[in-house]
Amino acid sequence: MAQLTVAQQQRRSDAERSTSRRVGDWLARFAVPWLFLLPTAVFFVGWALYPIVRVAWFSLLDYRPIQASRPVTFIGLQNYVEAFADPLLQVGILRAAQFTALFLPGMIFIPMLLAVLIDRITNPRVSTFYRLVLLIPAMIPGPLIFLLWKWMYDGYIGPINYVLVDVLGLFTIHTQPQWMSNQLVIPALAMMEWWWGLGYHTMFFLAGLATIPRDLFDAARVDGANEWKMFWTVTFWRLLPVTLVLVVLRFGTAMAVIDEYLIMGGFMRDRPTYTWTVYMWDTAFQGVQDRGYAAAIGWVGTIVMLIVVAIMFWAFRSRD
Repeated sequence: MAQLTVAQQQRRSDAERSTSRRVGDWLARFAVPWLFLLPTAVFFVGWALYPIVRVAWFSLLDYRPIQASRPVTFIGLQNYVEAFADPLLQVGILRAAQFTALFLPGMIFIPMLLAVLIDRITNPRVSTFYRLVLLIPAMIPGPLIFLLWKWMYDGYIGPINYVLVDVLGLFTIHTQPQWMSNQLVIPALAMMEWWWGLGYHTMFFLAGLATIPRDLFDAARVDGANEWKMFWTVTFWRLLPVTLVLVVLRFGTAMAVIDEYLIMGGFMRDRPTYTWTVYMWDTAFQGVQDRGYAAAIGWVGTIVMLIVVAIMFWAFRSRD
């Protein structure tokens, strides 16, 4: 009877050790990795997810913090109903789309062609010099960029019109371009953005070019292909994944531009710079400060952007 008890105890001890080993394996496989992810998860929830949920909740409220006598009330989707029917919001989204349509091609194809040219440089010192020079604009803070280009576009003291009028003689003082006028402010902002992001986006394409096997170019040269044919048949299609990433990223930033518009155009509603983002800011922090309606404006603009991004992913999907 004593031997049977010892055997039972041994089996129980083995079972406990096996259970402990399984628990330890589970902790090592599942729990420990989550401990390493915990700081990132906390940052994501606090920095990204919580503000999104908070703004979504605001969009369902009649929330005007400066009117203390007006209580915060839940109004459901009423803000969205008004936002979708708001002509000023519709015009604002259309203006942002017009800027994006002008901005995106230059922001993608100019850096792509420049990256191809730099990639053809065989001298490593010269290539490094060009890369460093191109990255200088990306290191300059945004507000300084806006003020710099606002000065450059000035019709009286700006260097651009000085060159066009006094150096090249293409215009007179009466016919010189008014870059900040309603007709030219959007192209002027697009050119500023092209210059500002040129080096950053060129680096993306240079990284993509580094992944293309050189044997493909050598084979194309043997077959008699010139530089244009090699670019179109080899380089362009191999850079499509990089192009997709940049198109999606820059589409989002172009549609949501606000700092440039506020500095270059302010809150004048007849200006092309009064887009849906400026309208959202104007509604939230100017006048009656209707934060609930401003949140609905932001969500409507975001929904429009997400629909376009989904179409982009479908258009750029792999056909393999």
